[in-house]
Amino acid sequence: MWRTRPRFPHNHDMASDLHQRLILRLREQARDVYRLLSGLSEAQLNYRLEAGQWNLKEILCHLWRVQRVFEQRIETLLKENNPEIAAYEPDSDAEFERLVARPTTEALTGFLTERQRFLQRLESLGLADWERPGVHPEYPSYDLRFQVEYMVHHEAHHIYQMFQRRALVLAPPR
Repeated sequence: MWRTRPRFPHNHDMASDLHQRLILRLREQARDVYRLLSGLSEAQLNYRLEAGQWNLKEILCHLWRVQRVFEQRIETLLKENNPEIAAYEPDSDAEFERLVARPTTEALTGFLTERQRFLQRLESLGLADWERPGVHPEYPSYDLRFQVEYMVHHEAHHIYQMFQRRALVLAPPR
């Protein structure tokens, strides 16, 4: 229990702080992706521990693809009033397969370049933009802020997978 009552900022300040923290986490997570993939050969990046389990390169390409999907969703939320947002089905995504077919260095460069542009777009949003609603088949309360926070948590899960797989191939860099 707190000994003194904590002082919380006003809702406006809390929302702005949350947005900045989400943007910072996406920036840091991109750095983690880069760090976890550095120093590995193409063979190591494509090494599959178990059948049916993504390798490091495939996880990278999944993150890149999801980033593109979420960026498109955000633009839709900003341009349309309460748009319907379709669920993403990675198992049947031909674009994911096209990304995986590229060399890993190209995929990583593409992911990081697009991440920078994505972060700049998020930084340009006003408070009202973060509250733009949409209709999603799986989530009853859905807006732009939810979409970005979902992305943060989804990506963190996959970065943990990258860390585990990297540790089994080669110790993670410091």
